[in-house]
Parts: sequence; C-alpha cells; structure tokens
Amino acid sequence: MMFWIGILLVGFFLLVIITIVGYTLKTGISPMPGSAAARREILRQLKIIPDHHQKKTIVDLGSGWGHLVISVARQFPQHRVVGYELSLFPWLTSIALKHLLRLDNLILYRKDFFNADLSGADILLCYLFPQAMNALHEKIQQEDLRIEILISNCFALPSRQADQTVRLKDAYNTPIYLYRF
Repeated sequence: MMFWIGILLVGFFLLVIITIVGYTLKTGISPMPGSAAARREILRQLKIIPDHHQKKTIVDLGSGWGHLVISVARQFPQHRVVGYELSLFPWLTSIALKHLLRLDNLILYRKDFFNADLSGADILLCYLFPQAMNALHEKIQQEDLRIEILISNCFALPSRQADQTVRLKDAYNTPIYLYRF
C-alpha cells in the first residue's frame, strides 16, 4: 500500500515539475516569486499613491504562486485586484489561497495577459523579463491603455524613464520602478 502511495506522490510531483517547465519554456520565465523585500516595497508604493482610497483596479501581470497578488488583495480590500497566470499549479495555488482567505476582491485568470483586455486597469504590477517588458510597453502604446501607474520589480520599460526608482537593500540592489502615466 505504501509503495503505491509513494508512486502516486512521485508521479504527482513529476507532473507538477513537467507542467512548470513546460509553461516556463512557453512564457520564457518561471513562476518565480519576488522577494519579501520587493513585495513590501511594492505594497508601500501602493499605499502612497494619491487617492489610493478611491476604488481602483490593480492588475498583477504574471501572478505566479500568489505571493504579491494575495498580499495586495489583503492590504487593499477596497480595490478590485486581478491576477493573470498561465502556469497551472501556481494558478491553482493562488485560487486555493484566495478561497481560504476569502478574498472577494480578488479575481484570478489562467490566461496570457498579453491576450487580455487591460483597458479597465488603473495600476499594473509586474515582475517580468526584458523581452516581456518590451512587449508590455508595445501593448500599452498600441492599445492606448489608460493606466495610471505601473510598478515593475527588477526590469524597466524600454524607451521610458521611470518616475521613481527605489533600490532595495539586498544582495542584488534590486530596483523597483514606478511609472506614472
């Protein structure tokens, strides 16, 4: 009996790993959570945005395992928080946390945000890689998105100077870029 349970567990973990690797190859980045320091800084930036008490739609582009999107939904229950994630198991983990924590202001899509309608977004959050930042910049321009703010962990938008850059006091001196539109 224990043998078969062990086989099932190994099979399940292999399925998880294969799925994550597959989506990593498809998207070009693994569902890697940002650091706790980056999450704290992004939450701090959201708190000092003018009119942050007004109802906004905050969108996490590539919400992964839910580290940031769950924290944002918990800190800002007055806002609508949306997360996009393609990788199956990170998305399922986020869904489970959403229900466990009863976050009614949080909507999670298993969808490529590049194919999503972001026209209702007020604030975009992301931890992408340089090519995806290029594609995001093009999407913002081509679709004439009327976002107010974009906060990016690690990677800057091309051809645009950040309005504010905060360097974390970590081993990598990680930048958090804030853009006002």
